[in-house]
Amino acid sequence: MDVKSYLSGYADGEGCFCVSFNKSRRHILGWEIRPSFSVSQNRDRAQVLEMFQEHFGCGTIRPDRSDQTLKYEVRSVDDLVERVIPHFEKYPFLSDKEQDFKKFATICRLMCEGRHRTREGFNQIVDLAFAMNPSGARKYAKGEIKL
Repeated sequence: MDVKSYLSGYADGEGCFCVSFNKSRRHILGWEIRPSFSVSQNRDRAQVLEMFQEHFGCGTIRPDRSDQTLKYEVRSVDDLVERVIPHFEKYPFLSDKEQDFKKFATICRLMCEGRHRTREGFNQIVDLAFAMNPSGARKYAKGEIKL
């Protein structure tokens, strides 16, 4: 069995690409941008999360506060750009998740270039993030975040 294709297929159904925004006095534009990739699973089937962690060589497995599952998560922008994104570009999604993934990949690459520290780049990232996962719950409205 091809583990790499299996991981993409699994993530197509159970994975999440997320970009969250939090107010921050430490960040130059007053907002922290936090991209992440995660996959959840019941504790009795945690081996699939261990497969993701072993394959990518990064990320953490922790209990998910919202339910009784475990979550594998990668939050480091460098790890996302160098390890996670190239995998899903080589082994793409077969569902509409591919469109969200492409936006996510663009956001992470913009951040690696430091574009999130400029007004124009920050606003571009906000627009891309709000075009992802349209049914997802958000802490802040787009108008509260854009500069």
